[in-house]
Amino acid sequence: MSSLNISSFIWSIADDVLRDVYVRGKYRDVILPMTVIRRLDAVLEPTKGAVLAMKAQMDEAGVTNQDAALRQASGEAFYNTSPFRLRDLTSRGRNQQLRADFEAYLDGFSPNVQEVLDKFKFRNQVPTLVDTGRLGFLVEKFCDPAVNLSPHPVLNETGSIRLEGLDNHAMGTVFEELIRRFNEENNEEAGEHFTPRDVVQLMANLVFLPVAEEIRSGTYLVYDGACGTGGMLTVAEATLTQLAKDQGKEVSIHLYGQEVNPETYAISKADLLLKGEGSGADNIGFGSTLANDAFPAHEFDFMLSNPPYGKSWKSDLDHMGGRSGMIDTRFVVEHGGEPDFSLVTRSSDGQMLFLANMLSKMKRDTPLGSRVAEVHNGSSLFTGDAGQGESNIRRWIIENDWLEAIVALPLNTFYNTGIATYVWVCSNRKAAHRRGKVQLINATQWHRPLRKNLGSKNCELSEEDIRRICNAFFAFNETDQSKIFPNEAFGYWKVIVERPLRLEGIDPERAHTAKEIKALREEHERSETAPPVIRKVHNAGVEADPVRGLFSASVKGRPGVVEYEPDVDLRDTEQVPLLEECGVEDFLRREVLPYAPDAWYNPDSVKLGYEISFTRHFYKPQPLRSLEEIRADILALEHETDGLLVQIVGEA
Repeated sequence: MSSLNISSFIWSIADDVLRDVYVRGKYRDVILPMTVIRRLDAVLEPTKGAVLAMKAQMDEAGVTNQDAALRQASGEAFYNTSPFRLRDLTSRGRNQQLRADFEAYLDGFSPNVQEVLDKFKFRNQVPTLVDTGRLGFLVEKFCDPAVNLSPHPVLNETGSIRLEGLDNHAMGTVFEELIRRFNEENNEEAGEHFTPRDVVQLMANLVFLPVAEEIRSGTYLVYDGACGTGGMLTVAEATLTQLAKDQGKEVSIHLYGQEVNPETYAISKADLLLKGEGSGADNIGFGSTLANDAFPAHEFDFMLSNPPYGKSWKSDLDHMGGRSGMIDTRFVVEHGGEPDFSLVTRSSDGQMLFLANMLSKMKRDTPLGSRVAEVHNGSSLFTGDAGQGESNIRRWIIENDWLEAIVALPLNTFYNTGIATYVWVCSNRKAAHRRGKVQLINATQWHRPLRKNLGSKNCELSEEDIRRICNAFFAFNETDQSKIFPNEAFGYWKVIVERPLRLEGIDPERAHTAKEIKALREEHERSETAPPVIRKVHNAGVEADPVRGLFSASVKGRPGVVEYEPDVDLRDTEQVPLLEECGVEDFLRREVLPYAPDAWYNPDSVKLGYEISFTRHFYKPQPLRSLEEIRADILALEHETDGLLVQIVGEA
């Protein structure tokens, strides 16, 4: 029986056993953990006797730390020390006896499996299954002799194979297919945990293909800081394995991930156990990546992620000491001469911190360095003013020359949102021709429609679409869909432009002391009256510099310079591109002073920011209609309404 057929068989159990007991959206709460249990049970059957014997021997010897020995006895990274196999429970008659035995069976699993069951909250389902009489039926269905979930073949009496064994890879495929179907069934929430496989494959290609020929035999670490059900790790492993094989290399791949949602954490960990990757399952951390990094001392070769966006991380921020108390070196770095350069974003959206987290884990002493791909929504391109966390993260990435490309994906690519999404591709080992440059790829039109919508997802990236995007990436040429920019093109100086305060009842030809200014401002606020200009204290011996607010004046018959008092209500800002050849002051003289000759700026207030505008770079204005087309439409309308006005007037 194929993996797909086995998935369909298990899927059918939900309708056969759970209908009228659970709503469809809750079938997964039973079926996924039971699939894990049955597979682990089938794997452990051949060594069951050896495990029980080892358990008895160590109990008799008073050994308390038994985990390593029991793993050795089972030959796997997990074991079960209960006297039962799952199929032994199908013969238990009374419901309450079955419940006691089933719970004893669950209690016999090793600690790593216990954690999976706890995160699934599977024990919470047992009373419902017992009270409705479905537990025995459920166990019986999963132990159906017509289906083999064991890695070992089932033989006929003659010794011939009746049912092929299901190897770890095939079992992983079965489990992933179930996850996919359940996620699509619950598509209103699937996007929180599930990235479509087409998008994951694109990300994997963008991470691995550029260095395919540089892959060497050895060990590689792959990480996802928001791993959900582990799909990205799975695809990344498969892609890297195939590329290494194509290059004639042998690689050992270790997967690492962290997930904050208990159920999806359990799925990810269980998936690795089912694939025979026991040590990999131990490398899936539970908890908040931002507040409780599970791998603070690790560096990784390849990293892929789809973090939550538009989601508050205020509780994490509070846990980390708030903005003023933040000391986490992932988010407070040394950059641009600032020892405490803050990457801390608004508490309402922490998506860019996941990118900062991954970039903090890049390898810096290997030939390949690290490659990163992460999905973001549009706000990561432009949200955050100069000097704020989001802008600082963009600045930190671009000024370190880590950003290779950003790919705009088609709308409605994900299950629970139709908003614009983008894949950021980063590396700390850019190819020579990419250094100092960033590529923007507009792939919004490269997709094919789905036959049936899956939530908000109405299209997908075909293999040809993925190939087209990757080809555009590798070509690194200017086209309608690909634009190349120097790093500085995304930077700007934010300049605060001041205008003079104007108050009624003063002499505009004299300079006032600070005390006089204070008194006049208070009077102005009381009377709510308006201009002429008020000037500050006279600066003798200072050269006039209008763009900095120092204006020529004659005070008491002596030439000198005065400063204007700024009016906060007239305060404005300008964004001066870093590529402005002549700098801030020439920009102001050219773009501001001709229209506001009394304007100035304070050099100490200038801040550096970065933003990326896909719309500006790829916008194509619609051509205006010709006069002939407009005239034809008017004549057509006139013809359609001919006589209508006469009828209306006549009837009136």
